[in-house]
Amino acid sequence: MYGPTHRLRVEAPAGTLGALLPVPAALRAVPHTTETRGDRCVLEGVVPAARVHALEQRLPGLARGEGELESGSAHYAPVSHGTVPRRPRSDHNPLNRKEYLLNVTRRGDG
Repeated sequence: MYGPTHRLRVEAPAGTLGALLPVPAALRAVPHTTETRGDRCVLEGVVPAARVHALEQRLPGLARGEGELESGSAHYAPVSHGTVPRRPRSDHNPLNRKEYLLNVTRRGDG
């Protein structure tokens, strides 16, 4: 099973790097680079798309209100946690043409 990921770039005060680093890791982000530029630090990597909002919510507290977050769609990556969800078919089989068309025409009548 694959899930969407976002590229991630966080810029924050250099003094907050120690508090900032564990949070993306807890959100299953994969950091690619971390560097300090003067009084600012920059963290770049990828994070599961479902976790971006959680990072957005935590960043202001971690960066003393001075952090910036940029994210955008990156790619799909294998999801290695949990089991693949399964559910029984809830509709008629589209491979059985007669049964499927009969069901579709009934939907159009109602």
